[in-house]
Amino acid sequence: MKAQNLPVDYTEKVKAKIMGWGADIVGVADAEPLKALRTDPPDLLNPFTRAISIAVQMPVAVFEMISDKPTPIYASVYQTANRILDEIAFRTAIMLQTDGFFSLPIPASQVLDKKDWYGAISHKAVARMAGLGWQGKNLLLITPRYGSRVRLATILTKAPLNADAPVENRCGKCTSCKDACPVGAIKGVTTQSHYESRDEAMFFSRCAEKLEEDFAKLPEIGTQICGICIKVCPFGRKKD
Repeated sequence: MKAQNLPVDYTEKVKAKIMGWGADIVGVADAEPLKALRTDPPDLLNPFTRAISIAVQMPVAVFEMISDKPTPIYASVYQTANRILDEIAFRTAIMLQTDGFFSLPIPASQVLDKKDWYGAISHKAVARMAGLGWQGKNLLLITPRYGSRVRLATILTKAPLNADAPVENRCGKCTSCKDACPVGAIKGVTTQSHYESRDEAMFFSRCAEKLEEDFAKLPEIGTQICGICIKVCPFGRKKD
């Protein structure tokens, strides 16, 4: 399908299809500003003009069960969400390719640089630019409806989709995540748009060490997760 033959509501049709496959939020980012991000490979974004960000919500009850460490149920649900996202991203890329547009699904939770914890591209940065939410003080994406109780994936594409715009940061003076962090990794610094580096917002090595050397080694966990700062975020939390 050539661009000139696309229906005027092509972007909305693509989003509706993605939502029908199980995504809870979908947004589109202009790929050009994203080229300032660290990517693997460095020229990853060169062939693409748009980045689709997709999110699936996580069950609130999973996080309410967390006290001072991740639970086996959270570990399982976390992996399930990633599998769902990978399938949606795969189907989206094939749909766009069938329409004639070069497209690439980026896995939901693939770490390529295990020393510094980087993937092919930052799903959180793409999601922020696509208007799904803002960057919280814990460096996670915070959505208005679900808070940080979401998992993310990205599809890079040449499809001529209408780009969305970032939304306003709404963390304000809240320090719930900072106060709850078991290793004091979150500095509690506010940003209007995004942090220039991890160090601006966090003592990242504290978080990484806790997840890798402690939580990941717990029985039935086996992956670098925590969930404590996600649980306490007021956005999307269980209402009594």
